[in-house]
Amino acid sequence: MTHRSALPEAAALFDHMADAVYLIDPATSAIVWGNRAAWAMLGLSREDVLDHSVLSLQMDVTGMPQWSEIAGVIRAQPCFTFVGRHRHADGHEIHVEVNTTHFSLGGREYFLSVARDVRRRLALEKDMQSRESQLWFALNEAADGLWDWEIATGQLFFSPQMKRMLGYSPDEMAGVLATWSDALHPDDRDRVMGILQEHLDGKRGRYEAEYRLRNRNGRYLWVHDRGRVCERDGRGAPTRAVGMLQDITERKELQLRLERLASSDALTGLPNRRQGERFLEAELELCRRLGLPLGVCFFDVDHFKRVNDDFGHLVGDAVLKQVAEQAQVSIRRSDLVCRWGGEEFVIISPNSNRAQLLQVADKVRRAVMALPDEPRVTVSLGVSAFPEDGDDIAALLRVADDALYRAKAEGRNRVA
Repeated sequence: MTHRSALPEAAALFDHMADAVYLIDPATSAIVWGNRAAWAMLGLSREDVLDHSVLSLQMDVTGMPQWSEIAGVIRAQPCFTFVGRHRHADGHEIHVEVNTTHFSLGGREYFLSVARDVRRRLALEKDMQSRESQLWFALNEAADGLWDWEIATGQLFFSPQMKRMLGYSPDEMAGVLATWSDALHPDDRDRVMGILQEHLDGKRGRYEAEYRLRNRNGRYLWVHDRGRVCERDGRGAPTRAVGMLQDITERKELQLRLERLASSDALTGLPNRRQGERFLEAELELCRRLGLPLGVCFFDVDHFKRVNDDFGHLVGDAVLKQVAEQAQVSIRRSDLVCRWGGEEFVIISPNSNRAQLLQVADKVRRAVMALPDEPRVTVSLGVSAFPEDGDDIAALLRVADDALYRAKAEGRNRVA
């Protein structure tokens, strides 16, 4: 029985494959069967290929000793991959990727090699590498900063533009992660490092964050940083990540100014009523969950209409600013005083019971009464506390407001 008679009739199907298929005798390196692409790819005829040594096709395997070594490796692996060159009939090279398996049929050993012409793929890869270099150059010129992190080695490349943005020369900024991480604003560091780690762990599709980064002069710039892992090893661990850094300081500072304007009272600089309501809602929920008290104090300027009528609105505005300043310096750092509207103010004091807030309220009253400038003014204050005076915002504000009017009814310049 010949080698060819051992082949199944289904071998005719191989003629429809684009890849070349060779059946090889391992002992002699002879090609005992091939599909149509096996000789067409080489510009040869069927007779030129069959029963000839595979060594006559290869440009990278020479002589039987080398073939014997390769045959031993093929036998030791489920599939042996070899990237090399086949010789075309007109003399040019054909870059191929050959996957070879071994098996026995009819008591004989065979190698089955599938050779794929990878010239087009290699050309595309070369083109992509060229385009990647061109794209990297274009981005490097256009962007505020680019970074390229070789995670496996710990090396971090900072583009010249990024160094210039941060005030460094091209030869400065050591190419290690600590150069960047140590420059993060302390209030942003944990958040940003957490986002980066989540991306490295595969929990985020990409890394993206806005944060403050210290420049050479110690000033913090606002930056928008985004990147992505672009290479992983065989186990899926990230080995390389690249990204782009953009200076957004001007835009971010404008945004923060607008946010402050939206949440602040333009006259006194205190948080406005909307911000006070948000703070009260959040702190009440926290105190309720932790079982802590919370105090609310309503106060306003006594006879404020008379101040406007007798001295004018500009003086009235100055009085409100002075009252706001005295209230601000009289409360704890954890408290919030906001302008509620007109001459009305509210103090919100988390983790304060009624007795403690009464002391704070009287401190505010005495501070305002001690103001030296004319017109001399006083304030009346009403206090309520969670949980004894109510379990929700509406109840606490109502009780404090009732107490304020009781203080006015009892003669003003007092706390109720």
